[in-house]
Formats: sequence, C-alpha cells, structure tokens
Amino acid sequence: MRSKIEATEPEKLSFIEAARRAQIVECAIDVIAGLGFGQASLAQIAKRAGISTGVISYHFDGKDELIRAVVRHVYETGGGFIRPRVDLQSGPRAALGSLIAASVGFIAAYPSHLQAMMNIILAGRSELFDPAMEEPRRAGFRAILQTGQRDGIFRAFDPDIMVDTIIGTLNHIPQRLAAEPELDLEAYSRELVELFDRATRRDDR
Repeated sequence: MRSKIEATEPEKLSFIEAARRAQIVECAIDVIAGLGFGQASLAQIAKRAGISTGVISYHFDGKDELIRAVVRHVYETGGGFIRPRVDLQSGPRAALGSLIAASVGFIAAYPSHLQAMMNIILAGRSELFDPAMEEPRRAGFRAILQTGQRDGIFRAFDPDIMVDTIIGTLNHIPQRLAAEPELDLEAYSRELVELFDRATRRDDR
C-alpha cells in the first residue's frame, strides 16, 4: 500500500509523513520529560500519540533513531526561538545579555523539551547527541565574547572557558526547574545576565 500511495500521491504523502513524524517526536518529548528515558517505551509514546507502535516503527527505525530525531528537533526549535531575540546591533554587552536571556526564555517557553534532553543525558545516552548540533550555540557565545575583547569592551579571559561556564549554567536550569516548578525564570534570567555582564566586562565599564 505504501508503494501504491507513493506512486500516486508523492507530495501528499510527504506532507502527511512529515506531520506524523512531528507528532511522534512531540509525544516522545512529553513522555521522556514526564516518565524519564527508561520508562519512555515506544508503547508509551504510541499511547500518548493515540497510534500503534507499528506506526512509530513505520517512521523510525527503533527508539534510538526516534531519540536522535527528538534531540535534533529540540536544537532546531531552540535555534528558531533564540536567534531572532539576540540583539547584535547594540554591541557585545547587549548581545551577550540578550543571548543569555533568550536561552532562559526558551527554557521557560519549552520546559518539556529541555527536561526531555536532561533525562536523555541522565540516562547515559549522550551518544545519541550529534556534537555538531551544539556547535552553533557555542560559536554564537564565542563570537560575541571575542568581539567584545577585540573592541576593548570585555576584559581578558579564555573565551572557551567562559562559554563552558555560561552553557553549563544554562544547562542546569531544567534540572532546577524540575525540582522547583515555581522557580521565577524571569528573575533567574536577570541575575544571569547581570552575573555574566560583571564577569566579562572591563573594570572601567
């Protein structure tokens, strides 16, 4: 039946398949975030999506491929959320602050996405992450920091260590939010912006 549909309605099938895959990925995120990686079986994900496990198997070659799609989707969603909110025109200090604030804003807007990512990592399945997906975020912070140092706005420090510190701090937030659901992320964001502004700027700024 699949071949027959492909032969007669390839464009419609492509749209339907993309929509179904997206639905499965979103349901996988919700289940992994809520139950943890170990309990997020294909049966649980299928139940959440209101489909059979056979439908998942039609679109994904096992749980690992589905989890890779989840990770890719979270990174792509984060990039789409954060990029338009970063102010590069007002200088490195403003750019750094807006990038940090947008990163926290993404966590606030998509808590399940980040909790699912944390649960995958805590399950020891970091091999499902493509290191190349993290590089744009690291490169964005690194470029801002290096520009600020070149322009004499930021003090001298190792940009890679600072990037590690900023990203490590941001990556801790979903775990903190899971423990404290009422955590004020707006206040948290303001504190982080101020903290890293003080950590990076020259003393006379």
